[in-house]
Amino acid sequence: MSDVRVRFAPSPTGLLHVGNARVALVNWLFAKAAGGTFALRFDDTDAERSDPRFAAAIERDLAWLGLAWDARVRQSERLADYRAALERLKDAGRVYACFETADELEFKRKKALRAGRPPIYDRAALRLTAAERDKLTAEGRRSHWRFKLDDGAIAWDDALRGPQRFEGKNLSDPVVVRADGAFLYMLPSVVDDAALAVSHVIRGEDHVVNTAVQIQMFQALGAPPPSFAHLSLLMDAKGANLSKRLGSLSLESLRDSGIEPMAIASLLARLGTADAIAPVSNLAALIQGFELGRFGRASPRFDPDELSRLNARLLHAMSYAEAAPRLAALGLSSADERFWRAIRPNLERFSEAKLWHDACFGDIPPPEDSTREFLRAAARTLPPEPWDDGTWGAWSRSVGATTGRKGAQLFRPLRLVLTGREHGPEMKVLLPLIGRARAAKRLLGAA
Repeated sequence: MSDVRVRFAPSPTGLLHVGNARVALVNWLFAKAAGGTFALRFDDTDAERSDPRFAAAIERDLAWLGLAWDARVRQSERLADYRAALERLKDAGRVYACFETADELEFKRKKALRAGRPPIYDRAALRLTAAERDKLTAEGRRSHWRFKLDDGAIAWDDALRGPQRFEGKNLSDPVVVRADGAFLYMLPSVVDDAALAVSHVIRGEDHVVNTAVQIQMFQALGAPPPSFAHLSLLMDAKGANLSKRLGSLSLESLRDSGIEPMAIASLLARLGTADAIAPVSNLAALIQGFELGRFGRASPRFDPDELSRLNARLLHAMSYAEAAPRLAALGLSSADERFWRAIRPNLERFSEAKLWHDACFGDIPPPEDSTREFLRAAARTLPPEPWDDGTWGAWSRSVGATTGRKGAQLFRPLRLVLTGREHGPEMKVLLPLIGRARAAKRLLGAA
C-alpha cells in the first residue's frame, strides 16, 4: 500500500450532482492508480442543514458508481477533536473572539465595497479592551471566533494550476466557530486531513482561496500541509455552474432515468482532458494509465445528450454474459443470447429490453390502420419453419408479389402488426424470434 491517501468530503445537504461525482471519481481513480486509500468524509457540522437522508443517498450513489471507500468519517462525531484544536489555537494567539452581529458585518462589507476596498474584516475585535469584551458579553452578545492570518506570503505548487501565491494581508480572517458554537468548514477540514494523514487534497477550483487559508492553519497546528490539486469546475451544457440542488443532473435522477453507472464514469473521467471520450466497461480500465495531470484549466461542459449517446454505446457493446442476470431480473424468461444480439443495437436504456421482449413474445394490439385482406394474404404466405435471417426478405417479397404492395405500404403494416412499433431492430433478426405461430396469430388477429 502506498502513502497516497485522499478523501471525498461532501456536505450532506443535498443530492450529489455530476460535478460532485467528478471530484469523487478523480480522487478515487488517483488513489487506486497509486495503490492508495480513499476516504469518505461527511462534513456535517452544520446540524441545521445536514440531513441523514442525504448522507444515505450519497453513500448509495457512490456505491452505485463502484467507488468503494476504505474509511468513513463523520465530522459530527469528532467535535471534541475540533474543540481541542481550537483551544490550542487560542493558546497560540491564532484565534480571537469577535462580537459583531450579522447586520453589523454586512454594513462593514458594503461600506468597504462602496469605498472601493476589498471586503476584508477590519480586525476591530482585536482592538477591544477586556472591559469592552466583558460589557458586550453582559449585554448578551455571544462571540464568534476568527482565525488570525499571518501577513506573509502563502505559496504552493498546485498539481493542476501550477505555482500559486497569496498574501495573508490581502485575505480576510475566516470565521471558524459561529456564535452558536458550531464549527464552520475551514478548521474541522484541516484537523481531519491531518488526523487521516491525507496526502493529496483534490477538489474544485472554488477552494483555491480556502487552500491559502488552510495552509496557515496546518502550520499553526504543527501539521504538514498535504499536496493540493484544484480541478476546473464542471459547467452545464449552457455554460452555467452546476448546483447541488439541480435535480435533473443528480446521480439519483440519472440512475432513475436508466443511465448506466459506467456511462457516467466514462464521461466524467475524460471531461476536461484531451483524451477522447469513449465507453469503458469497468473502472479497472479507467484506473490503468490514469494521470491527474491530464486535466486542463478550462471548465468542461457536461452535456446530457452526450451522456445518453455514451450510454447507448455501452449497451451496444455489452456481452450477453453481462446482460443475462439483468434480463432475468426484469423477468424476461425468453431473453436468450439470440434475443440480446437482436435488440442490443437499438437500445438506449437497458429497460427497453422489456419492450422488445413483449414485441417478440407478448401480445401485440393490432394497429388501427391495418388492412384486413392484406394481412390475411400475408398470413397465408408465411413459410414453414425453421426460420433464419433470410426468412424476412423471402417472405416480404412473396407478400409484395401477392398483394402488389411495395415500400412503406408493404413493410410498415407488417412491422406494426408483428412488433407493435414502427422502428427498431431489423426484422430479419426479430422475425425468427417471434416465430411462425406467433406471427400468424398476430396477423390474423389484426385482420
